[in-house]
Amino acid sequence: MNSTANLLKQVRIQRHGKDVCEKLEAATVGIAGLGGLGSHIAMSLARMGVGNLVLADFDYVDISNIQRQNYSLSHLNMPKTEAISEQLLAVHPTIKLDSHIYMVDEKNATEIFSNCDVVCEAFDDPSAKAMIVQVLLSKCPNLKIVAASGMAGYGSGNSIHTRKAMNRLYLCGDEESELHIDGQLFAARVALCANQQALMTLRLLLGETTP
Repeated sequence: MNSTANLLKQVRIQRHGKDVCEKLEAATVGIAGLGGLGSHIAMSLARMGVGNLVLADFDYVDISNIQRQNYSLSHLNMPKTEAISEQLLAVHPTIKLDSHIYMVDEKNATEIFSNCDVVCEAFDDPSAKAMIVQVLLSKCPNLKIVAASGMAGYGSGNSIHTRKAMNRLYLCGDEESELHIDGQLFAARVALCANQQALMTLRLLLGETTP
């Protein structure tokens, strides 16, 4: 470990305690989708010291992504897995990244995420959301899922919440607003939901099970 990485680790230990840091360093979190939700989730988890991330997204950074996703103009046309990896390593040089540049479906979801402690669902498409939750809950009995539901529009951030929907499934969002109804996605509200997911993931990794 180089001197900068060691200094960052010592800062995290001072802020969070050695026991917490060791648990996070040993943890593996999957992120399904690296858009407005997933790119912010990944960065929050990296800054908190999570040691292993499994990243999956088939898409490339587009100009339309810049207004709400954790990318800059320098990342245009890069695979999102590559662009976010570059940023994660800049803040957590020893993080271990397992990237998958293809679409997650019912055939490969288990293979990609089966070794994770928690998976954050961060898809745009409702059918893809339902698919990954169903597949992982049925085939990975020890895995927990933190999913998103409702972050469109510019309603009050106070409506963004976390709810335990099932034994191993947690939902973050307002559970009401939808893009096809509200017609808008703003960076602040999307990032609020993403960080709710990151916070719930943190709590699960540290042994908490209540939202």
